[in-house]
Amino acid sequence: MNTKDKVLDILEETTGSAEVRNNLDLNIFDEGLLDSMGSIQLILELQNELGVDIPISEFERSEWATPNLIIAKVESLI
Repeated sequence: MNTKDKVLDILEETTGSAEVRNNLDLNIFDEGLLDSMGSIQLILELQNELGVDIPISEFERSEWATPNLIIAKVESLI
């Protein structure tokens, strides 16, 4: 399984919505699919599953707003 698919699996599980897989430009915050606690859960899952280091202090919501942005960010950290 490639990084994109892993990220989408984690994102789908964290948000509880398959829409994140169907619309990679969906703003998950504007749609109410992810909040502050969900963001922390997402970061922890990404760290555990993919071994990337994502400091919560450097988490900028605008850089993590869509599945495409999340995939790009994670791929840049691998």
